[in-house]
Amino acid sequence: MDPRKHSFPPVTDAATRLLVLGSLPGERSLAEQRYYAHPQNQFWRLISPAAGRDLAALDYPDRLATLRTAHIGLWDVVASARRTGSTDAALRDVEGHDIAALAATLPDLRAIAFNGATAFRTGTRQLGAAADRYAIIGLPSSSPLHTIGFENKLPAWEVLRTLLA
Repeated sequence: MDPRKHSFPPVTDAATRLLVLGSLPGERSLAEQRYYAHPQNQFWRLISPAAGRDLAALDYPDRLATLRTAHIGLWDVVASARRTGSTDAALRDVEGHDIAALAATLPDLRAIAFNGATAFRTGTRQLGAAADRYAIIGLPSSSPLHTIGFENKLPAWEVLRTLLA
């Protein structure tokens, strides 16, 4: 049986206006205990316009600090699951996070964005009626497995900046 994988704590504070939710960190991220650690994952490049700074050029603690300064939070919809490898399609025995409970602790939260189809499908179901309180945005996955190319993903991610003004 596949070992159980666990998500990381949320990266949020009381000033978070935008919460970006992935599914569950991949193998590289779990090994390094860092969100989006795989060098081919485009997350840090895609979120940079919203943060107003090139996050890919920063070390990990500075990336997280810059997200907080930009009022962007980060978490996952899956608290734990069994999975071989890093693909969302391999997720089994999924336990979700209580996204609505976290959102309720964020007084300035305006929008929740989902990084990829699995995060969107799972997260909107978890939010339930609470979804009506926020702008809900589905984003093309930053994963290298979503092969439409950075240039095709970027316009959807650039919209996030407008939610922070």
